[in-house]
This record gives sequence, C-alpha cells and structure tokens, in this order.
Amino acid sequence: MSERSPAPGGLALVEALVNTVDLESGADTLDTPDGRARLGITEAGLPAARDLRESLRATLLAHAGHPPHREVTPLGELLAHAPLYLAVDPLDGSATLAPADAAPLLSRIAAAVATSLVEGTWTRLKACEADTCHWAYYDRSPAGRGRWCSMQVCGARAKMRRYRAKDT
Repeated sequence: MSERSPAPGGLALVEALVNTVDLESGADTLDTPDGRARLGITEAGLPAARDLRESLRATLLAHAGHPPHREVTPLGELLAHAPLYLAVDPLDGSATLAPADAAPLLSRIAAAVATSLVEGTWTRLKACEADTCHWAYYDRSPAGRGRWCSMQVCGARAKMRRYRAKDT
C-alpha cells in the first residue's frame, strides 16, 4: 500500500510480516502457500504467525503514539519464547544477536527487533494511523514524526476528512 522504500536491515522482515494483511479489503497473503513460504511459515505455524503479526502491529502503533487496534498478546511475552544467542566472530571480535535456530519466524523477528534496538532504528518502524490501514512503514522523516504509510493515500484522506469536518 505504501510507496515508501522498505525498512532497513532486519526490520524489513518485521514490516513484511505486518503488511501481509490489507485491513481495508481483508486480503491476507498468509492464506496462500506462496505468501507463507515467503516468510518461512508452515500451515501449522499460521496461528502463531498471525498472533505475532498483530502484536507487532500494536507495538508499531504505539511507536506512532496510537493505542492498539485491538487486544493482543504483548510483544515482549511472545519474544520471550524466542531462543537467541550472541554470536562473536573469532577473527575480528564483532558480535551480533542471532536466532538459535534460523527457521522459526519468532526467532528471526526477535533478532531483528534486538538488532534494530541497538542500532536505534526500532522506534522508526511505525504503523499508519488510518484505522482502515495500519500498514507498517519505516519513518525516514527528519523529526521522526510521520503519521501515514502514504501521504498520497492515507494522509490525503485524513486531511480531506478534517477539511470537510470544518465545513459542517
């Protein structure tokens, strides 16, 4: 839905998961085998992936200063079950937080969140404030105060609603 470029690094995975459902139309790419395969989700893992997606969406709404879209399991509770380890490169001593098992989506998301937290990019990943959208986007604005995934669509709709409300 957004014309914005993808989030940097591992946040692209978080963004991709949140954006698997179009709230306006109800279309969910996780309903298809190809959509699940792109994120490494099995049919058995679908309920957990959807719970994770909606918990992430609520957190991204909080990053933008908005209340959760619905009641969800807190993201911290879900990520607490993700096995991670600190990988240290023996050649240069650099360290990264990595999933203990690269297959589970939860571990890959946890590693992406942890890395982005260290990099200072985590709170720049937000969810559009439009109730019919809540699309994830990476806020590259200088002040970090972006509100919509797309100024041309969601932003324009919100501004038009405010304008029309003034006339009544």
